[in-house]
Amino acid sequence: MTVTVLVVDDNPVVRESLRGVLELSDDVRVVGEAGNGRDALTLALRHRPDVTLLDHRMPIADGLSIVDDLARHTAVLALTSDASPGVIASMLRGGARGYLVHGHFDPPDLLRAVLAVAAGQGWLSPVAASVAASALREQGARRLARDRAGLTDRERDVLDLLCDGLSNAAIAERLGLTEKTVKNHLYNAFGKLQVGSRTEAVVRWRAGTFDS
Repeated sequence: MTVTVLVVDDNPVVRESLRGVLELSDDVRVVGEAGNGRDALTLALRHRPDVTLLDHRMPIADGLSIVDDLARHTAVLALTSDASPGVIASMLRGGARGYLVHGHFDPPDLLRAVLAVAAGQGWLSPVAASVAASALREQGARRLARDRAGLTDRERDVLDLLCDGLSNAAIAERLGLTEKTVKNHLYNAFGKLQVGSRTEAVVRWRAGTFDS
């Protein structure tokens, strides 16, 4: 079965190079190319490719802004020169099944990654895998710190929504509580976190730093 691929990168030289590598395999067929996120979404809807190679930095709409929409129609394999932890984590959270960093893979790696992602598997270049593992460790550390903070489940729910930017009234509506109850939960949570404002609470809850 032939795997269809959409190549998305704002650099035409890169697109041509990727197409050349992919077309070395009889198992892969490139069905389109796009130089920006808007065109990528249009072509993904038109061709329904099995895999889309997606760059991060592009004009009109970059990879981060479209990865979640794109992932609804195709398996996304991020392929970019950006190895920053924030971008890697955001791409993976947005629905990308794999992440390759230019300069850290060779043509056989690319073909293996495309076939793996098309089969529903994940594929990370070593640098991306290292970042992902670090992010998981940090997430675990934050979860442990939150457990030690002694907040109730409802106080955690309220803080999560506070971090999403919701007002007390909106939090109350979302959780089926009265606004007064939300204020009480926040008051108790602020005391346990040793903070005096909503901003401090958001920063500390997101960071998982509750010891000081």
